[in-house]
Amino acid sequence: MSSNLVVLPLTLNATTQKTPSSKFPSSAALPRHSLSPRVYIPPHIYKHPAAVLLELCTSVKELNQILPLIIKHGLCGEHLFQTKLVSLFCSYGCLNEAARVFERIENKVDAFYHTMLKGYVNHSSLDTAFSFFCRMRHDGVTPVVYNFAYLLKLCGDNSDLRRGKEIHGQLISSGLSWNLFAMTGVVNLYAKCREIDDAYRMFDRMPDRDLVSWNTIVSGYAQNGVARVALELVSKMFEEGQRPDSITVVSTLPAAADVGSLRIGKAIHGYSIRAGFEGLVNVSTALVDMYSKCKDVGTARVLFDGMNRRSVVSWNSMIDGYVESGDPEEALVIFQRMMNEGVQPTNVTVMQALHACADSGNLELGKFVHRLVDELKLGSDVSVMNSLISMYSKCKRVDLASDVFAKLKNKTLVSWNAMILGYAQNGCVNEALNSFCQMQSQNIKPDSFTMVSVIPALAELSIPRQAKWIHGLVIRRFLNENVFVMTALVDMYAKCGAIHTARRLFDTMKARHVITWNSMIDGYGVHGHGRAAVELFMDMQKGDIKPNHITFLCVLSACSHSGLVDEGMQFFNSMKKDYGLEPAMDHYGAVVDLLGRGGRLHDAWEFIQQMPVKPEISVYGAMLGACKIHKSVDFAEKAAEKLFELNPEEGGYHVLLANIYASASMWKKVAEVRGMMQKKGLQKTPGCSLVELRNEVHSFYSGSTEHPQSRKIYAFLEKLVGKIKAAGYVPETNSIHDVEDHVKEQLLNTHSEKLAIAFGLLNTTRGTTIHIRKNLRVCGDCHSATKYISLVTRREIIVRDMHRFHHFKNGVCSCGDYW
Repeated sequence: MSSNLVVLPLTLNATTQKTPSSKFPSSAALPRHSLSPRVYIPPHIYKHPAAVLLELCTSVKELNQILPLIIKHGLCGEHLFQTKLVSLFCSYGCLNEAARVFERIENKVDAFYHTMLKGYVNHSSLDTAFSFFCRMRHDGVTPVVYNFAYLLKLCGDNSDLRRGKEIHGQLISSGLSWNLFAMTGVVNLYAKCREIDDAYRMFDRMPDRDLVSWNTIVSGYAQNGVARVALELVSKMFEEGQRPDSITVVSTLPAAADVGSLRIGKAIHGYSIRAGFEGLVNVSTALVDMYSKCKDVGTARVLFDGMNRRSVVSWNSMIDGYVESGDPEEALVIFQRMMNEGVQPTNVTVMQALHACADSGNLELGKFVHRLVDELKLGSDVSVMNSLISMYSKCKRVDLASDVFAKLKNKTLVSWNAMILGYAQNGCVNEALNSFCQMQSQNIKPDSFTMVSVIPALAELSIPRQAKWIHGLVIRRFLNENVFVMTALVDMYAKCGAIHTARRLFDTMKARHVITWNSMIDGYGVHGHGRAAVELFMDMQKGDIKPNHITFLCVLSACSHSGLVDEGMQFFNSMKKDYGLEPAMDHYGAVVDLLGRGGRLHDAWEFIQQMPVKPEISVYGAMLGACKIHKSVDFAEKAAEKLFELNPEEGGYHVLLANIYASASMWKKVAEVRGMMQKKGLQKTPGCSLVELRNEVHSFYSGSTEHPQSRKIYAFLEKLVGKIKAAGYVPETNSIHDVEDHVKEQLLNTHSEKLAIAFGLLNTTRGTTIHIRKNLRVCGDCHSATKYISLVTRREIIVRDMHRFHHFKNGVCSCGDYW
C-alpha cells in the first residue's frame, strides 16, 4: 500500500477546516468540559484487529496502512479509535489529519484538547499553539499543569517574553503558582528570554525545589554568560542536600570553561568519575569541550580517544578545540577521520572545518567542504555561507568568495561584513568600499564589525578627506565609544599622514586595548617620531595593559626608523627578561634592521650568526637593505647568497643587490645579476605612485605616458627640475651606466613619484598639501628632488612609501635623511 497519507472521508464545514485560530463555535452549541464525561467503550472494540494494530503502530507509514481498515469497518466514530488517531497523528506531526479527526468528535472530552495542544506545541508555530490554547479556554476546558508547562517551554524556545508572561499570569490565576513542575517552567522561560534576574526571583520563591528546578536555574545562569553565579549555585545545591546529576554536570562544565578555571573543571571531572557519569556521551563531550576551552587540548584529545561512543557533538567539540588552540591542521585530521567513520556532519561541523581550512590556508580541502555543503543542502544556511566567504577570503581567493556572496539570497549584516573584510584583507580596497556603499544603499546599518573591516581599507588608500568622512559616519552611528572602532580610526589617521589627529583621538579614548597602544606606537614609528614612540611605550609600561609581541615589534621598528639603536636593543633584551616574551623571527629581523640602519653592520651580522633559531628571509632581507644604505658590498653578497637559497624566485632582492653593485660602480657584477634574473625570468616590480584628486585616484608608473595629462606633466616637470637645480639639487646618476649623462637625468625624471608630484602641483591650488602613496621604497634621487620641490613651490608634500612616511616641507624631510 502507498505510504502517502490517506485522506479521511470526513465532511467538515468551512470553519473547522481552518487553523486553530479560526472562528470558534458559539459556547451555546458546545458542552462545557469542566468535568469530562465518562465514555463507555464496548469490550469487543478493544479486541478488534484495527485496535490491536493501532497499539502496535510505530510510524506514519504503518498508520496509513491501518486507516483503510478502520474506515472500512466504520470505526471512525468510536471513542477508542478517535483517541488513538488524534494521539498518533499529533505525535507524528500530522496536525491537519489530527484536526480533522478532532473536529468530527461530537462530545469532546478534555483529554482530546490536551493531546491537540501538545501536538501543536511540538510540531507547529507558537502562534498556532497559542491560538488553540485560546480556543480551549473559549470551549470551557480547564487547563492542567502540563498545558502551561508546554506553552512556557515553547515561549522560552522562541524568546517570546510577552506571551510567556501572559501564560505565567494565567498559571497564577489558575491557582498553580505553588506547583513545582509549573514554576520550574516559569524559571526556564525567564532564563531563556535572558531575564535571569526574574528567573532567580521565581526560583527563590519556590517553597520546594527539586533537582530539575536546580538544574534549570544553574543552566540559565551558565547560558546567560553569568558563569560564576552558576558555579556558586552548584555549591548551594550541596548545602540544600541536592546531589548533582549528569545534567548538572553538563550545565556547569561550560561555566568552568567560560571562567577559564581548569581547577574547577578538573574538580567537576573528578565528581563525574565518582558518580559514574564519565561513560555518558553528553558528559564526556562536555569534558572534551571544557578541557579544550581551558587550553588543555591534550587532555581533551585523551578523553575523546577514550570514548566508546561519540555523538556528532563530540566530534564537533574536538574539531573546535584544535581550531581555537591554533592547530587547524590537527582539526582537519579529526574532521577527515570523522568523515571516514561515516559520521554525518552538521552545519556546525562544516563551519568549524571551514574555519580550520581558512586558518591553515588549505584551499583544496576548503573546496571539498564547499562540495559537502552542496551535498548536505546547506546552501540556504546563511551562517555556513558566511563561513565559506571567510574561508575563500583567507585562502586568497576573494573571487570565489565574491561568487558565493553574489549567490547568497538572504544576506545578513554578517554576510556583508565577511565580504568587506575579505576584500580589505586581499588588498581589494575599491571593492571593499564599493560593497560598503552598496550595503548602505540597501538600508543595512553598519555595526562595529563593519567599521573595523572598512576603516583599514580606507587607511590603505591614505586619503585624509575620506578618513574624515568615515570618522563622521562612526560618530553618527554612535560607535565612537567602541574601543576597536576607535583603535581602527587611530591607525587610519596615522596611515593617512595625520599623526597628530591620531594622537588626539588616542588621548580622548576612555578605554584602550593593547592594540590601541600598538597602533599609536607604530604610527609614531612610521612617521619617524621615534622619541615619541619610545615615550608612549614607557607610559604603557606604567599602566595595567602589558605589552605583547606586537608592541615590541612596533617599538623596535620605531627605534630603527629614528636611529635609536641603544634604546631599541634595551627593549629587545627586556622582552624575555621582564615580560617572558620569546622573540619571534620578525623581532630578530627588526633588530638586524635596527643595527644595520645605524651603520653597525658587523654587529648586525654577528647578531645573525648568534641567533638561537635559523634565520629566515626577513632577517637576511633586513641585512641586505642595510647594506644598500651603507653601500657595503661584502656583507651584501653574504646576505644575498642566503636570500637566494631561501627564496630564489624573489626578483626584488636581485634588484637590490644589483643596485648595491651599481653604487660601487661594479658594472660587471651588475650585468651578472641582471643576467641571472633574465635566465630565471625574474622581473623588477615596477614603481607605482598614487595621488587622489576630486574623488578619483590617479596612478603613475615609472616612464608611463598613458595619463591624459602626460604631455603637460612632462613639460611642467622639465621646468620644475630646472628650478630645483638652480636651488642646489644635483641628480644622483651613479646607479645608471652605459648611457649619456643627459639620458641618465631623463630616466630619473620619469620616476613615478616625480610624475605624481607634478600632477598634484598642476591640479591643486597654492598651499594645498600633496599626498603621494608609493608601492616601493623612495629612492635617494627622488628623496633629494622632493625636498627641493617643497622648497621652491612652498608646498608640503607627504609621501607614504612601503615602509614609512616622509613629510617634505621647506626643503627638509621629517626622516632627517634617515630612512
